[in-house]
Amino acid sequence: MVSIVEKFQTKRILNQIIKKNSLFWEKVGQKNTLRLFKKVAKYVPAYKDFLSKNGIDYKKIKTWSDFQLVPITDKKNYLQQYSLEDLCWYGRIDKPLVFTSTSGSTSVPFYFPRSHQIDWQSAVTHQQFYDQGKADSTLVIVTFGMGLWIGGLITYQAFEIIARNGKKPISIITPGINKKEIFKALRDLAPKYGEVILAGYPPFIKDLLDEATANNIDLKKIKMRFVMAAEVFTENFRDYLMERAENLNVFTDFLHIYGSADIGTMATESTPGILVKRLANQNQLLFENLFEHWTKSPTVAQYNPNFINFEAIDEQILLTGNNAIPLIRYAIGDRGGVYSYEQIKNKFTKFGIDLEKEAASRGLLPYWQQLPFIYIFERMDLSVTIYGVNIFPQIIREVLLKDNLQKYITGKFTLQTKFTGKQDQYLEINLELKAQIELPTHLSVTVKKEILSALIEKSSEFCELSKLLGERVHPSINFFSFEHPEYFKPGVKQKWVIQ
Repeated sequence: MVSIVEKFQTKRILNQIIKKNSLFWEKVGQKNTLRLFKKVAKYVPAYKDFLSKNGIDYKKIKTWSDFQLVPITDKKNYLQQYSLEDLCWYGRIDKPLVFTSTSGSTSVPFYFPRSHQIDWQSAVTHQQFYDQGKADSTLVIVTFGMGLWIGGLITYQAFEIIARNGKKPISIITPGINKKEIFKALRDLAPKYGEVILAGYPPFIKDLLDEATANNIDLKKIKMRFVMAAEVFTENFRDYLMERAENLNVFTDFLHIYGSADIGTMATESTPGILVKRLANQNQLLFENLFEHWTKSPTVAQYNPNFINFEAIDEQILLTGNNAIPLIRYAIGDRGGVYSYEQIKNKFTKFGIDLEKEAASRGLLPYWQQLPFIYIFERMDLSVTIYGVNIFPQIIREVLLKDNLQKYITGKFTLQTKFTGKQDQYLEINLELKAQIELPTHLSVTVKKEILSALIEKSSEFCELSKLLGERVHPSINFFSFEHPEYFKPGVKQKWVIQ
């Protein structure tokens, strides 16, 4: 059963989200961050040692300005330097924990433990979205992977906590990425409920909608809502889902989660973020002013400073938050920026747009909140994603070093996630041929086979994806002549990933 304290805290925080203004959240973020920093410095052995090695006396860090002097942590300089026990509170792991893992694509997989607190925080965040629904009964279908990775389990646990805490019935089924079971649930169970919340990776959700008719599912008879995570997607993609599913409200029926194995649900792109993106897309100057030099659409999410706080330094996202492994000024590897609600509002005002009037005209004020914003682009570690799985250049580099390929190719390549006209994702790999080498007929097949084998071997997530989707996720291989100006222009630093 959900504890009385948990119910009270959920109600209190949800009320804050509705009623409190931008300044309140700024103060809460700074206050909670400083409090957590001091506690971690005192009671987490690894962080205590980390500060000592960096010449920081935590007792002298008293203000937000002081906190800017605290060194940044990341996987390389912090998590990989200490034992799991020393990274945890009081140097102990003999407590109730749930472990999830990173994919291990860049190094040895890292196991992140989390406490019930993280699941409860995720439930509070999901509760906001759930409460926007009007149905008397809800079926949640979790199509995230249900293995070692966080997406499936934390989504299940969040809705399970909401179900035990609420008054309206919620049922949950967890087929993971098993399409046969997903379609069976949509056929046999979904029509019995007032609404269906379909949770999964954006491209996988698209696949399900595209294949629904062929599996005898009439989407017009299902009130569908979506919870998605793991990668950035455009408003054109959202519009595509709207056309396929029908009966959707673009502002209230989508929840896009910015989360991680490191610390769970961090922020969510919901009603305010969606409106900000769609309005910015209509005004190029506003878009450029909001997102600086970027031309691609980011995820525009809001976060709750009761749970986590963000900073951005030179487009590097830093987070501070509590977990079984608490993280202080942790560089998670993503690029983007941070705004208070008031800052976002003022940006729009400068362009003659009253953000709150725009929300009111669309009937969105009941779902409005002045939580701070974070916008996120692709990762800083130069990866691309396909169906929510990160693909790193290092895997491809190792393949191209093999003797049977060296006589044909230079080892230079580019990675890019592309979309067909139907918005299907695919991975494109462009390779540079050596000088005066003509393309052998067998080379394309050989390279594709070697790269595919390496991806399956090195990435457990891609391995599972390949089992499910087969050739759909096999990379598209293209060859270009030596020093081709499009991708391999001489005299410049090789760009491995094209964003």
